Amino acid sequence: MAIPSSGPTQAKQERRAIWGWALYDWANSAFATTVMAAFFPVFFKQEWSREVDANLSTARLGLGVAAASLLVALMAPFLGAISDQNGRRKHFLIGFTVLGVGMTATLALIPQGQWVTALMAYALATIGFAGGLVFYDALLPQVATMGRIDQVSSLGYALGYLGGGILLVFNVALVLQPEFFGLTGAGQAVRLSFASVAVWWGLFSLFTFFWLPPEPRRQGRSVGLQMAAGWRQLMDTFRKIRRLKTTFLFLIAYWCYIDGVDTIIKMAVDFGMSLGFDFKDLIVALIITQFIGFPSALLFGQLGKHWGVRRSIYLALAIYMAVTIYGATMTRVSEFYVLAAVIGLVQGGIQALSRSYFARFIPLGQNAEFYGFYNMIGKFAAIMGPAMMALTGLAVKRLLMPVAPTAEQMQAVGLTATRFSIVAVLLLFAVGAVLLYFVDEKQGRAEAAAFH
Repeated sequence: MAIPSSGPTQAKQERRAIWGWALYDWANSAFATTVMAAFFPVFFKQEWSREVDANLSTARLGLGVAAASLLVALMAPFLGAISDQNGRRKHFLIGFTVLGVGMTATLALIPQGQWVTALMAYALATIGFAGGLVFYDALLPQVATMGRIDQVSSLGYALGYLGGGILLVFNVALVLQPEFFGLTGAGQAVRLSFASVAVWWGLFSLFTFFWLPPEPRRQGRSVGLQMAAGWRQLMDTFRKIRRLKTTFLFLIAYWCYIDGVDTIIKMAVDFGMSLGFDFKDLIVALIITQFIGFPSALLFGQLGKHWGVRRSIYLALAIYMAVTIYGATMTRVSEFYVLAAVIGLVQGGIQALSRSYFARFIPLGQNAEFYGFYNMIGKFAAIMGPAMMALTGLAVKRLLMPVAPTAEQMQAVGLTATRFSIVAVLLLFAVGAVLLYFVDEKQGRAEAAAFH
């Protein structure tokens, strides 16, 4: 229920609630940029899987990311059900934030070579991050009226890009010039970066916790009954979507291509490391993507308005497919910079336009329920892609391994396996694009309008 606006005091409380809500994106985006996208993949390869074959470390990381993403996706509908039924969204948001912050801080303390412990801590931190987002999203209608909900949601995204980018730049400075900050080397700087994310995330989340208004308490049932009700609700929504053929087809297409998008986001730095690019260059590329991403998302919104949403999604998919092929053939760091800039141009755009395109296929008055399912599909993303990369790389290496390998042969085979691993993601974009071709917008609108 949105906060009513009446008088200067109420208006001030409403603004405070909106900023409190949006600042959580500023807070937790530091984990997405510094930990997820930048330093964890690199540190996992260089520190926790040190002196391990590059393809094996990529496989470990890919399967670990896939397992964490699967666990989060399986939890999401039940967390959403509890959020809907017991009116304690803020309490659960606090709990998952504490888990995420604590596990992120733990990453700074894990000794060299402890790759299993590092993956477990990262998985728990990811659960804290993604689980918190379930309740964060659910709080949006409480702080914004329907007339302002798009603007408030955009404010959260904007602050997330900005906050995550600012801390990333600071942490990159730590890693590139550790002596300037009194540190012994890049390894210590990365560990301090993990700690800085925990502090940033925890500190700025306090504004969210104190500025969000208290929720009306509901007489709750047991957690078991709430989870059972959530399962029934999920199955009911699924049955509705199965009856809406166009909606169902779009969701399958979306699942495929957004998995490819998220795989590129989460595995790009590890891929670059496997190709032999320097850590510093990869982080610069990540910053390029981060700061190009936000304005490009806004431009893609205008492109969708004037050229058509479906065409714009296809343009983004075509660019992603070209980027995937380009990435498999690149040999120079300058090419990696180009790849980073191009990804930044389409990354936010394809996510934003997919969400708005889905709105065309939702029956009147059922937005929350259908978007809940849409978000669950999104949480299943980055499961198939990392696993495909890991398994493809290992399979190609085993196939090409010479009988009596020399060091040079081993290096060449490893490099070839790495390049083939990213090509596997191309399949996700291709399948998503083909399925999207059969999504008939007019038919989808008619099905949604006639649905009872």
